[in-house]
Amino acid sequence: MPTPSIDYYWRPGCPFCSRLESKLTKLQLPLAKHNIWDDPAAAEMVRSIANGNETVPTVVVGSHRMVNPSADQVLLALQTEAPELLPEDWTPPEPGRVSSFMTKVLRGG
Repeated sequence: MPTPSIDYYWRPGCPFCSRLESKLTKLQLPLAKHNIWDDPAAAEMVRSIANGNETVPTVVVGSHRMVNPSADQVLLALQTEAPELLPEDWTPPEPGRVSSFMTKVLRGG
């Protein structure tokens, strides 16, 4: 069975890519990096996820496909797709006030 990783699609000069990569690297997460300018298949993958656009960073964790995610969104995807990759001291963030309110509204409470 292959070792799970985070497929990380990026391009040179992208400040959003640099910022996210820095955060994920600090967490010592395994990144399989794909430069969309050097790899036509990687560019095609990003277009298939981002409605025909080459928007990066794009991240794939198992069945989760995310365009310009936050580090927290990547960690939440790992929680369900590859929990063994999570840092030992990581705990899920508390839901915000809007999220809590919407949960109550949708549940009818």
